[in-house]
Amino acid sequence: MIEANGVDQVLAVLKQNHEKILARLVEFASIPSVSTDPAHAADMTAAAKWVADELAASGPIMVRTIETAGNPVVYGEWLGAKGKPTVLVYGHYDVQPPDPLEKWDSPPFVPTVRDGRLYARGVSDDKGPMLIPIKVARGFLKTTGALPINVKFMFEGEEEIGSPHLETFIAEHKELLAADFVLSADGAMWRINEPSLTVASRGLAGLELTLTAASKDLHSGRHGGGVANPLHAMARLISSLHDENGRVTVAGFYDKVVELTADERAAIKALPFDESAYLNQVGAPAPFGESGYSTLERQWARPTLEVNGMWGGYEGPGQKTVIPSEAHAKITCRLVPDQDPAEINALVQRHLESHIPPGTTLTVRVSDHGARPSHIRADHSALKTADSALTTVYKTRPLIVRMGGTVPISEIFQRIMQLDTVFFSFSTADEDYHAPNEFFRIHRLHEGLEAWARYWHLLGETPA
Repeated sequence: MIEANGVDQVLAVLKQNHEKILARLVEFASIPSVSTDPAHAADMTAAAKWVADELAASGPIMVRTIETAGNPVVYGEWLGAKGKPTVLVYGHYDVQPPDPLEKWDSPPFVPTVRDGRLYARGVSDDKGPMLIPIKVARGFLKTTGALPINVKFMFEGEEEIGSPHLETFIAEHKELLAADFVLSADGAMWRINEPSLTVASRGLAGLELTLTAASKDLHSGRHGGGVANPLHAMARLISSLHDENGRVTVAGFYDKVVELTADERAAIKALPFDESAYLNQVGAPAPFGESGYSTLERQWARPTLEVNGMWGGYEGPGQKTVIPSEAHAKITCRLVPDQDPAEINALVQRHLESHIPPGTTLTVRVSDHGARPSHIRADHSALKTADSALTTVYKTRPLIVRMGGTVPISEIFQRIMQLDTVFFSFSTADEDYHAPNEFFRIHRLHEGLEAWARYWHLLGETPA
């Protein structure tokens, strides 16, 4: 067992090395590991190697880079704590594309410190948070010679494209990945001014649709009024997906939704949420969504159908008087228990096919992957330990919240290995990940180092 003074010694060493750890994060975030773009294939390889090398440099950790049908998984393990719990640490080294580049105040892959923040693509999602457990492992191994628990590391390179090969990887490596629970460096805390623990996340389904009319773009004077305009038709089709109260009109969409209990609604209502401050933060004039539910209930515990993009026709400067031959749209749905991505996609497609505007032809392409919603019991022992660690660091109890977004791994681990996932990320929801000027607060890096060290120490006091 690592004694309390051993933890204090580890924390002191981590504090002494804050600047060195930040420098390593700067180096990591400089790698443009954009998983969705084949042009960055070499950068993906470089990022995986960087992670493997960093793990290996942390101490006597057995490190392997395991190939998949996509990007490799970096795996590491230290299993020298006999009789102690085994934790599987998850994170991802891939990042979102940086576009639009012109909106960045500094180059996205030239990490830049401004006002106590490190700006770079992927620095919050997920390179800063996933570097924390690697450095905590190094702190223990270099200081005390051992970890207080058994730790396995699994860092993937496809989270930002929906982890399409992760399910197969987990199914094929169940014995290798066996643990008591998953501790995720991915995810985010709800707000910067209050620590929080997430007990549920929504799932994801998606599809892309195209409406075509004429076989080519047509002169709007010569042909206007004679053939359908796909852009007009797309607007009609998209508008058919919701009623005036924000409720999805797709038949069967809500059939399997598990409604919140009265206690769950009361717990959400009791959270310190300032709706005016939220609207000011996002720059919206008023809230909007499914009637009968609060903003937090709609964001966390109700399913949604959102249009993520619509395009077609001429988009250049000035005018070009054409009737475009086709129009396109992308749709995604956030799902709640007990909705299934394949079922929801089929229901949405059926709705679209039954509402095709006259004079057009519809083509639908369903996303290759989806994710089911997931949850963890609020009284789970691993969650209680996380509560204790955060309370020690922040001197206040963390809030119990839900996640409106989707992290596929939690549901996959639940379904395939019956493992629950504790989200223990030190990103916060306002750090503009997936948007220009993504940043990670430097003080959160330091707080995360302390919290992870304390968490592992507390787990080490609990028998497996």
